[in-house]
Amino acid sequence: MFVHDEEPEDNRARFTRRAALLGLGQIGVFGALGTRLYQLQVTEANRYALLADENRISTEILAPVRGRILDRTSRVLASNTEGYRAVVVPAIARDLRGVLRRFAEIVPLSFDDIERVVARSRRQSPSLAIVIAADLSWERLATINLNAPHLPGVRTEPSGARVYLPGTHMGHILGHVGSVERRALDDNPVLRLPGMKTGRAGVERGLEETLRGQSGSVTSEVDARGRVIRIIDSVEPRAGRDVTLTVDADLQEAVMTELGKYRRASSVVVGVQTGAVLVLASSPGFDPNVIARAGESREWAAVQASPDDPLNNRAIRGLYPPGSTFKMVTALAALEAGKVDLKERLPCEGRFEYFGQTYRCWKRSGHESCDMHKALRESCDCYFYELARRTGIDAIAAMARTLGLGVLHDAGIAGAKSGLIPDHDWKRGRFGRGWLGGETILAGIGQGYVLATPLQLAVMTARLASGLQIAPTLVGEMAMRAAAQPLAVKPAHVQAVRRGMIAVVNEDGGTGSHASGEDGGYLLAGKTGTAQVSSHSRDTAQGDLPWDKRDHALFVAYAPVSAPRYAIATIVEHGGGGGAVAAPLSRTIMDFVMARDPLGKPVATVLTGPSRRLGDG
Repeated sequence: MFVHDEEPEDNRARFTRRAALLGLGQIGVFGALGTRLYQLQVTEANRYALLADENRISTEILAPVRGRILDRTSRVLASNTEGYRAVVVPAIARDLRGVLRRFAEIVPLSFDDIERVVARSRRQSPSLAIVIAADLSWERLATINLNAPHLPGVRTEPSGARVYLPGTHMGHILGHVGSVERRALDDNPVLRLPGMKTGRAGVERGLEETLRGQSGSVTSEVDARGRVIRIIDSVEPRAGRDVTLTVDADLQEAVMTELGKYRRASSVVVGVQTGAVLVLASSPGFDPNVIARAGESREWAAVQASPDDPLNNRAIRGLYPPGSTFKMVTALAALEAGKVDLKERLPCEGRFEYFGQTYRCWKRSGHESCDMHKALRESCDCYFYELARRTGIDAIAAMARTLGLGVLHDAGIAGAKSGLIPDHDWKRGRFGRGWLGGETILAGIGQGYVLATPLQLAVMTARLASGLQIAPTLVGEMAMRAAAQPLAVKPAHVQAVRRGMIAVVNEDGGTGSHASGEDGGYLLAGKTGTAQVSSHSRDTAQGDLPWDKRDHALFVAYAPVSAPRYAIATIVEHGGGGGAVAAPLSRTIMDFVMARDPLGKPVATVLTGPSRRLGDG
C-alpha cells in the first residue's frame, strides 16, 4: 500500500519566502552594479577618461637656466656650469633599496644616504624623481647608462651648478643659492624639481624672480613602464635675465683688502645723485663657492665656526649706535623746528646737567662756547645735548627718517635691517612705558636706543650731500632710472650742515683731520663718530681695554666738496676713535673710488679759513 506524503504547507511557504528574499537580494546587487557602471561609464566618463590619460600621458617640468650676475664693467660674477646627475623615480624602481644598492656599486652611497632617499620617497609622490648623485664624471656617467637595464627607475640628466667669482670680496653681495625652502614648495611647480636651487642670500635672493626665469614643459605619451612613446607638446623654458650690478668688482676687492687689516669692519659707497651702490663691503667675508660645494667641506665648517661670523653682512645687517655721525640729524631737526639760530652760542664746560644727571662731553675740559659750525667741526657733545633737549625726540626721529635712517631700503639685496629710530610711540609699544627726557639727551648724539646700518649712514650722507631723497640700489638699470625728489628740508639748513662737515675735515680743530689732504685732487667733507660699547671706555684708554670693550669707530663723508658725487660710511668694530681710525680709512677708500671715477679727477676746491691741522677726538 502506497502512502503519498504531501509537503506540509508551512515548508512550501518558507521556501517561497527564501526565494523571494534571494531574488530581491540579487535584484539589489545587480541594480547597484548597474547603477555604478552607469555612473562610471556615463555620468563620470569625462573624469575617468582624464585619469586614464594621466596614466599614459606624462608632463615633465623643465627648469630654466639661471641668469648671470655681472658688475658695472660687465665682468661676470655668477654664472652656471654644465654637468650631469643621476636621479631615481621610486614608482618605476619598485624595489628602491635594491636598486640603490646596485647603484652604490658604481657611485658610492652610504647606508645613511640610501635610507635618506627611501625616507624621502615615502614623504612625496612616488612618481617624483629624487637626486641620488651629482657632478658625475664621464666615466661614471657612461657606466650608469651601460647598466641601465639593471637599474630600473634610474636615469641620468643634465644639471647645472652655480659658480661665483673666486674670492671673498663679493660673497656678501652675491649671496648664494641653496635648496628650496619647504614653505615655498607650493608657489611654483618648478620649485618641486629634484635638486632645484633658489637664492638664499644676497642678490641671489633679492633678485630671485628676475634671475630664476620661467619653467618649460614636455608632454609625452608613455607606456606602462614609463618609456616615452611620442612627444605630444613641448614649451621651452625661458632663461633668467642677466643682472648688471652697480658695484665695481675690482674696487670692491681693493676696499675689502683695506678692511681686512681690521678684525671686523664695513664700508659702503653710494652715488649721491642716483643712489647707485659702488661698494658694499663687510669684513671678514666668505667665498660663496665654499657654500656651493659645501658637503663635508672643512672650509665650510671653518666658516660656520668662525667667532667673527663671516656670513653676517655687516654693511646691511650690522646695527650700530651712529654716535656723533647722528649730530647732523639733530642739527637739522633743531634748525627746522626753529629751536636754534646758526649764530647762537651755547656753553660747554665738559658736562651737561639734566634733572640731576650729568652727561659728559668727550672733551673733559669743554669747548667753552660753540655755535653750530664749531659744534659740528669739533663734535661738541654738550651743544647737541641742549639741541636735543629743546627739539624733542619726535622731531629728531622724523628728521632721521627723512634722511633715510630707521627705514628699510630695498636695494635689490636680501637680508637688510631697518635699524632703530626711537620715539614716544616706539617706547610705549616696546616697553609699555613713557619716554624719558634723559633718553632724548642720549639720542641727540646717536647713543641710547638709536641704531643704524652702514648702508643707512651712507644714504643719510648722500641725501645731505645732494639734497635729494635718493634711494640706494645695486641694480644698474634702477640707478639709471633714478629721479629723486628734493628733501623736505630748507636748502639753507642743509647747506649749513654741509659747511660744518667741510670744517670737520678741512679746518683747524676738526675731528676728521686724518681724512684731509688734496693729494687726490679733491677735498672731502665728513663727520666722525665714536660709538661707546662699554661704560669703562670713557675712563680707560682704548688700548688698555679688551678688544670687545673698545668703542666702534665711525666716519661718514662725501666728495668732492665742489660737486658731490659719492658718499661713504665706514665702521670699524671696536676700532677706538672715529677720527683716528675710520677717517683715514675712509679717505683711502674714497681715493680708490675717485681713481676709478669715470668723470675723471676733479679740480680741488680752495677753502678760505683756518689752516688744517690734526684734530682731536
